[in-house]
Amino acid sequence: MQRSRFLVGVLGGVAAVGVLGGLVTYLMSGTESTTGLDEYTTVKVDGERALSANIVAGRTEAKYHPLPWVGDKLSGVTCPSGLKAVAGASITCRGEKSGGGTVEIPVRVTKADANSITWAFDR
Repeated sequence: MQRSRFLVGVLGGVAAVGVLGGLVTYLMSGTESTTGLDEYTTVKVDGERALSANIVAGRTEAKYHPLPWVGDKLSGVTCPSGLKAVAGASITCRGEKSGGGTVEIPVRVTKADANSITWAFDR
């Protein structure tokens, strides 16, 4: 009887750790970001308000490889222009993989209003 309780306790603990690890991975591996549009983050692209290319590149590089088991490690991410604050707008950023080679990162706007832009990239 003692052994079976111990075994149930151990299996329950392992399951709890597994669920917690999965939750942390899910929360930290998100590719969506919402950024405020203000005088420091906004530029003009074709006459439209846009999120600065520096902001998009920096946030993408930081979120692309948030945990050792999620995504490739990148450096030198660059974006060709700002990301227009219009739903559906998109650009393709580029980064260098740590093992060599280049990766293209599609970035798209999912929602935009006068004060903020919500955007996501594909890993």
